[in-house]
This record gives sequence, structure tokens and C-alpha cells, in this order.
Amino acid sequence: MADSGSGFSAAQRLVDLAEAVRAVPELPRAELVALLARHGERPGDLTSEAFTEADAAALRAAARRMGEVLGEDDEDRAARALNALFEEYGTCPRLTRHDGHPWHLHVDRGEGAGWDGWFLASGALVLAGLLTAYGRVAWGACAAEGCGRYFLGAGPGSARRYCSHTCATRARVAAHRRRKRAEGAG
Repeated sequence: MADSGSGFSAAQRLVDLAEAVRAVPELPRAELVALLARHGERPGDLTSEAFTEADAAALRAAARRMGEVLGEDDEDRAARALNALFEEYGTCPRLTRHDGHPWHLHVDRGEGAGWDGWFLASGALVLAGLLTAYGRVAWGACAAEGCGRYFLGAGPGSARRYCSHTCATRARVAAHRRRKRAEGAG
């Protein structure tokens, strides 16, 4: 199971996987395989023998659990959720280099961790890094009505509430129209 390396973003992998499962809760194994491959997983690790239907089900459940953390906007609750994941799935950090990747950090419990344990431990590490680097929750679930997409909001300025400019504009326009209707009714 790959981790960080040049051109690789564990944070984006986390968001993409959690979002894919949010959008399609029973995302087929083949689509999980394609998503993991896009994020640098080796084809040999994604065969039906190495990544079984049971592994896919466990990874979908792990993605849903990480989605709960991605939807958390309170720093203290997010930190408690991440600490719980570390306690349940993490181990002492170790540096590793494999499969052509440069040295990087692993915090899962090794090969016996399974895909779900790997995803939850590495996802907790990524989000903990963002929380400490920015001093705030630097991710979220889009606040636009009917959206809810997960996003990374680690840029400068205040915390983001929307996944895109499109959702932010749509929400702003809807709020403006509601105010205008309220003014007209009053």
C-alpha cells in the first residue's frame, strides 16, 4: 500500500476515496481499484486476490468513517476523532521506502493492518498534520444545500465552507433571494 511520494497527495487520496463512497455508498470493488490505482497503488496490490471483495467492503466502511471526520468542523471534536483513530489503528511511526516511492511515514500496523486499518491510520495522520499546520480544521463538507462534497481547504484566509466557487456562488445567490423575498413580505 503506497503512501507519500513526489507528486502524491495522501490528503487528496483521502478526500477522493471518502467522497466517492459518500456519493456511491456501495462503490463497486472495480471502481475502488481504479481510484486507488490513480493514487499510486501498485497493480499487484489491487488484484482480486490481494484486494478482495471483503477488503473492498472494509475500505468502504473506513471511507465512511473518515467521511465523518471530514464533515467535522469543530477543532476539538476533530482532534478527539483523530486521536481515537490513532488509538485504534495506529502504531509508532516508521519511515519506509518501497515501490519506487521516496522515504515516507507509515503509522499503520503493518501488512496485517488490512486496507481499512491502513486507510484510517494514514488518513488520521494526514488530517492531524493539516490541523496542526493550520491551527484549524482545514477540510470540510460543502455547506451548499444539496451538495455535501468533501474538500480540502488548507489555503490562506478563513476556513472554507464550500467545495467550489460554484457552490459558494449558488449559496450566496439563494441567500440573497431569500432576503429579498423576506423584505418583500415584510
